[in-house]
Formats: sequence, C-alpha cells, structure tokens
Amino acid sequence: MGDLASHISALAVFLGIAALGFLFLLVSLVFGEIFDHVDFAHDFDHGGPGVLSPRVVSVFMTAFGGFGAIGIYLGYGLFPSSFLGLAGGVALATLIYVFARFLYSQQASSMITTSDLVGRTAEVTVGIPLDGSGRVRCLVGESIVDKTARSRTGSEIPNNAIVRIDEIVGESVIVSPANESPTATTSSKG
Repeated sequence: MGDLASHISALAVFLGIAALGFLFLLVSLVFGEIFDHVDFAHDFDHGGPGVLSPRVVSVFMTAFGGFGAIGIYLGYGLFPSSFLGLAGGVALATLIYVFARFLYSQQASSMITTSDLVGRTAEVTVGIPLDGSGRVRCLVGESIVDKTARSRTGSEIPNNAIVRIDEIVGESVIVSPANESPTATTSSKG
C-alpha cells in the first residue's frame, strides 16, 4: 500500500506541476501584457524574448510535469521520470524560445528617421511659392510621409513636381527639383 501511495503522490505532483504550468500559459496568452515585465532574461542585446520569459517558463513547467507524469505512469522511478520531464521540458521550451525569437526578428518598425528621408524623391502636393512653404509626400518603405517643404534656392516649385529631399530642418524639409544634380544644388547654396 505504501508503494501505491508513493506512486500516486508522484503522479499527482507531476500532474499538478503540468496543470500549474498550463494554467500560467493560458493566463499569459490571454492577458499577455500583464506578465511581459516579468521577463528576467529579456534582451541579451537582441531586444527579443528571453529564455526566462513567462511563456517559455510556463511551457517548460507544463512539459516537465507532463513528461514526468508519463514516466511515472509507465512505471519508471522518481528520478528517471524527473529526468524525462527535464529533457522534455528543455526540448519544448527551447522550441518555443526559438520560435518566439524567429517571430520577433520578423517584426518591422514603422518608425521613420530623418536619415530615411534625405536623398529620397518626393511629390509636391501643395505647390511651394517663391520664398515660401508648401507640402511634399514621400513613400518610405510602406509608409507615406507628408512634410512641410521649402525650396533650397527659394524658387517656386509647382504642384505635382518631383523633388529630392536635401535636408531636414526641424519639422520641415528642404527640397530641390529632382532633375538637378546634387553638386549643382550644393554649389548654388553659397
């Protein structure tokens, strides 16, 4: 009878660990933002999920408990079942970690910096009057950027003209007609 009690209690412990890990996994999937600050190993200079992220840990716990329970059910002792649980937990947690890193690396940023605009061509959407300001529209990747624009030489640039963005000054851009060469624009500055 004592052998049966230890067999059931080890099975119950492994199943309890699996259930707790699975419950934690469900909660972190439904309310993911709650546990994001708990990631102790976040970053490692790559900015993605860490090895101790809540989802990886919960998958490890679930697999450890599940494989350990399978080991006990098949008649293995406590230590072989624990080793089986450890091996299964590490394998599945590693799989989840690698998959999460892959998904994180596929993310694109919609942040556009000034260096992304300089040198690009744009279309004048609101004509630029003599010594005045207008608007240009530029396509950067999948994003359309509208900026207030002034002519580098102060000359008038009509609506729908194609211009090149030469520099950024505050929130506006300095443009020149796209058919001008950059060296001609630079020499006309002086």
